[in-house]
Amino acid sequence: MKNPIEHLNKVFESRVRLGIMSALMVNEEVNFNELKELIQVTDGNLASHLKGLEESAYIKVHKGFIGRKTNTTYSITKAGEKAFKLHIEALEQMIKFTK
Repeated sequence: MKNPIEHLNKVFESRVRLGIMSALMVNEEVNFNELKELIQVTDGNLASHLKGLEESAYIKVHKGFIGRKTNTTYSITKAGEKAFKLHIEALEQMIKFTK
């Protein structure tokens, strides 16, 4: 990897999106409230970042019910997993590159 900065993915620049993707990399699925608590953001802020990741085809949305209450969970797609791993590798290379 010559210049790792070229391999950074603009979609993952936000701390919120980094948090979402990190949570989904280690959990099969996470619901909206768990993500909100984990990342410490408002409903609207989280929802807009989730929508952006969904539009990039990096996450999947699963809507369902627990009893009569709606439950929305999110999981990472294969494309999302690959893109996020490449982003993390680029960050690691940048750290090594700048030593």
